[in-house]
Amino acid sequence: MICTEWKAFRTVDFEALRATLREPVVVDGRNLFPPESVKAAGLAYYAIGRGDSVRPVLA
Repeated sequence: MICTEWKAFRTVDFEALRATLREPVVVDGRNLFPPESVKAAGLAYYAIGRGDSVRPVLA
């Protein structure tokens, strides 16, 4: 869950993040990330107040 706009959280290696998470979910409370970038890494993405939250296609 992202709840800050600090610069340290704006640049994320989503594929590395995906490899460390038990449940591949990102909740973005500040709308920092482009939804398609998060989806491309296979993460479910929920952006608070944004209508373009995405879920990955599970194989």
